[in-house]
Amino acid sequence: MMSAQIVPETSSAILRRSHNLAERFEAWRLKSSERLSRIDFAPNLAEAIGSRRWFRGLATFLGLSAASIAFWPGFAPLEAAPATRVNDSVRDEFRSQMIMPLALGGDSGRHMGATAAVTPLASAPERPQIELVATLAQGDSFGRMLQRAGIGSADAARVEALISRSVSLADIDPGTQVDITLGRRTAPNSPRPLSALDFRARFDLALSVQRGPDGNLSLERKPIRVDDTPLRIRGTVGSSLYRSMRAAGAPASAVQQYLKALGDQVNLDSAVRSTDTFDMIVDYRRAATGERQAGKLIYAGIDRAGSPKVQLMRWGSDGRFYEASGVGEQRAGLMRPVPGSIGSKYGPRRHPILGYVRMHGGMDFHASYGQPIVAVADARVASAGRAGGCGNAVKLQHAAGLATRYCHMSRMAVRAGQSVRRGQVIGYVGSTGLSTGPHLHYEMYRNGQRINPASVQYVTRAMLSGAQLQQFRSVLSQIKQVEAGAALAPLTPTASEARASEPVREIDKLDEAKKVG
Repeated sequence: MMSAQIVPETSSAILRRSHNLAERFEAWRLKSSERLSRIDFAPNLAEAIGSRRWFRGLATFLGLSAASIAFWPGFAPLEAAPATRVNDSVRDEFRSQMIMPLALGGDSGRHMGATAAVTPLASAPERPQIELVATLAQGDSFGRMLQRAGIGSADAARVEALISRSVSLADIDPGTQVDITLGRRTAPNSPRPLSALDFRARFDLALSVQRGPDGNLSLERKPIRVDDTPLRIRGTVGSSLYRSMRAAGAPASAVQQYLKALGDQVNLDSAVRSTDTFDMIVDYRRAATGERQAGKLIYAGIDRAGSPKVQLMRWGSDGRFYEASGVGEQRAGLMRPVPGSIGSKYGPRRHPILGYVRMHGGMDFHASYGQPIVAVADARVASAGRAGGCGNAVKLQHAAGLATRYCHMSRMAVRAGQSVRRGQVIGYVGSTGLSTGPHLHYEMYRNGQRINPASVQYVTRAMLSGAQLQQFRSVLSQIKQVEAGAALAPLTPTASEARASEPVREIDKLDEAKKVG
């Protein structure tokens, strides 16, 4: 069954017009496509160069290049987000949360940044009391140290005057630490007053300066009980005398003194065995507060199987070591002026420069240029200067009519009339005078007559006698009774020291304050 649709006449005209427009646009599109397909916009520029088709392709290339350059993006950084406005409060908040060294201004772990709710104070309150430690530096004065610590000039001068009554300020050792307590300021920008000052003035004395209720500073001496029992150390020599003594607890300085004193009596390389027993006694001080202080070596001994014992004790103001018999001597003989080997001995020889045989009145030691030359024994400088074929020479006058001369020096380190000790540097090896190269020509004289230096075993002696010898032997017997290691035991505190070491309770402090009040 069919039905007819009735369309108004006006609607029919609109439909026909729209169909006509669509058909026209489609016809134009097809015609344009045909025309464009016939046009070659991108010909090969390598073919038909100079033709109309080639120039059309060049124009297309230039146009596309210009369009590409025109729309090319810039290299300016893109701003991802607007910059944060940082003021002082935001900056403080950042600083409080960052990880940064304190030396560069970091505040990590200290405080948070201030917010708008914080009200700034007109003036920050000060701590009522400051405790600090000041150290006396080398070459510094006690007063300057106090002023750098924050003590006013008036208080520093008063403290110096009080302390100088007990000890000399110049005798206070560098490195001494001073505990300082400063009180509250009396006025803004004024130095804090000194409340208390404590330090160890000597090994056996502590000083304390306190400000009393009347406002004046006063000094309190606190003597420290000290035990002077010397430290005795004994042990087996073993494979190394030095290492065995150090392992036994001997101070390094005392070991060096021991080896030097003993080396003047015996040959440490051949006369000491591993089974021998060393024995040394050192000055030692123990304080009741626990500090210990080692001093000089006062006794050096060694027990050798099948050989006499060596017992040496320091005696006299010059610090010389004496044997138990009261004799102080150097059995090792003369020191070598230089450590080099002997090149030419004493006797006739052909002179290397003059070319004929003549008497060689000394010994030549091989040595390098500038090597130190030492005195073979204690002496007085008889002459020092130019000496003909000897070049720069120094002559020393020893005891018992002996004299020595050292030739061909490059430089002299002593002058005539000067006293020198055994082992002291008197000059330096050279090649002055009649010399073919740097070496030392060493001569020896007895009563003005030249002798062979190798024939002399020079021994110096210092004898004790009478009351001095008796006193020496008495002191030696006393120190030899000291038990080994006895000085290492801690001191037994007295009743007063035990009470002073007990901690003070806060309630006791309140009771004391009430009594004072």
